Amino acid sequence: MPDQNNQSIKLTVNGQDHELELRPWVSLLDALRHTMHLTGTKKGCDHGQCGACTVLVDGKRVLSCLTLAVMKDGAEITTIEGIGTEENLHPVQKAFIEHDAFQCGYCTPGQICSAVGLLSEGKADSREEVQDLMSGNLCRCGANRGIINAIMAVKQDMR
Repeated sequence: MPDQNNQSIKLTVNGQDHELELRPWVSLLDALRHTMHLTGTKKGCDHGQCGACTVLVDGKRVLSCLTLAVMKDGAEITTIEGIGTEENLHPVQKAFIEHDAFQCGYCTPGQICSAVGLLSEGKADSREEVQDLMSGNLCRCGANRGIINAIMAVKQDMR
């Protein structure tokens, strides 16, 4: 018997359509991690301050811990699992490896999703702009220089 408190929503996640029955207060992060078992998106602070939960919603960077899943009914969601594959890494993933843009790696999925979104926005032309636009995702462990170098390298290759 279906739960009367649940709401039906449809999401396209990493190119696949999903129909979910969720309580209205379930965050997009929890729907991705616990309902869909996509654990690449990380739960950090659960307050929208660390950026570990960043995903792309209809191509825009979103903090999934602050977003109710039911608010994104019909949306296209891209998580780190949908950015690239082991055999075919996204240019941002390659650049993160080449520029040593990891420290512990916990926040890396959110940083990569944010960087992919930032590059598609076409706004960041300087290191300072990249740093400002990535400020919600920059590493607290100390990999900021590598992260900014990686994004600037991909930006340069896009020209």
